[in-house]
Amino acid sequence: MLKVGLTGGIGSGKSAVAARFARLGAVVVDSDRIAREVVAPGSEGLAEIVATFGAGVLAPDGSLDRPALGALVFGDEAARRRLEAITHPRVRARSAELAAAASPEAIVVNDVPLLVEVGLAPTYHLVVVVRTAPEIRLARLARDRGMSRAEAERRIAAQADDARRRVVADVVLANDATLDDLHAAVDALWHERLVPYEENLRRRRVVRVGQVRLTEPDPTWPEQYDRLAARIRHALGPADVRIDHIGSTSVPGLPAKDVIDVQLAVSSLDEADGVVAERLAAAGFPRFPGEWWDSPRPPGGKPWPKRLHGSADPGRPVHLHVREAGSPGWRYALLMRDHLRADPEQRAAYLAMKRAVAATAPDNVGYTTAKEPWFDEEQVRAEAWAARTGWGP
Repeated sequence: MLKVGLTGGIGSGKSAVAARFARLGAVVVDSDRIAREVVAPGSEGLAEIVATFGAGVLAPDGSLDRPALGALVFGDEAARRRLEAITHPRVRARSAELAAAASPEAIVVNDVPLLVEVGLAPTYHLVVVVRTAPEIRLARLARDRGMSRAEAERRIAAQADDARRRVVADVVLANDATLDDLHAAVDALWHERLVPYEENLRRRRVVRVGQVRLTEPDPTWPEQYDRLAARIRHALGPADVRIDHIGSTSVPGLPAKDVIDVQLAVSSLDEADGVVAERLAAAGFPRFPGEWWDSPRPPGGKPWPKRLHGSADPGRPVHLHVREAGSPGWRYALLMRDHLRADPEQRAAYLAMKRAVAATAPDNVGYTTAKEPWFDEEQVRAEAWAARTGWGP
């Protein structure tokens, strides 16, 4: 199944997005509803809250007096963390139960107000953030929840700000206009990205890039890489793996194909063929079929074998190169990246060559093959630079 994390600040309209996803066919797991469930009268969660904060947080009917509890924890970080330690593990466990009960072909949207604050972003295949201007949020909280401006501002300040949410967001839905506008954006995301993503994930199908088109440098490429690397780390578990951003999108200011190249170091390709391959595929990075290798440098030697994975997400093409740590291919990818970062003249020469090749060999295979002679020459230049500077991978 495809797991989507949905978040947004209080008053952003996240619930309207979740409702639209549900109407389109998503299985929506509402963390707010679960948060109420785990502290219902008679629950272990409520008993622990009373033991921690006192009987003053109980209403006359024995239920949780939310305004009373809110008055204690909002604005008091230590108190809020004590509350989160009680509720968050219970909410996560119940959310996992509900997601596990969904169909294997489902798109499960987990509506999590504090997704950023508790570090859950890497656990999802995609994170959607609903963003709304602060003044609109304040007006909604006053109109829909009867909050004073001071109380609404305090609630907003207790959550992650827009900048922190943007860092983890694969998709940002702006909700500053009408409900119809919001529904149109959700519908487009559903049909154009989420539905094909789920099918690709289920079928272990890789998004392929056919025609080569160079784009201007995107300042968010490093942030996009960080999100991908975090998902890969989460998928591979507690092992301390090395992951690097390589290729043209890792060189600041360099136009490139809009494909994020990532390098994962493994101890052996046998390891890459086992549990690593399956975990990567489940996380949205299926393996390209066939055998893959890098051309040796200098030419004439044996090819450098590797495994190549891609992305099941049609909105973010990825080439994930799985190479043995310390191997020639692994080292060369890092050396070339760092040399181009350090040498403006070679960056310019590389760009000129890429533009010329893209104009004559626009398909991906032809483009890659046509660049090989330049890489052979770059290897000599880069090794000389490494010797002069004392570079190491």
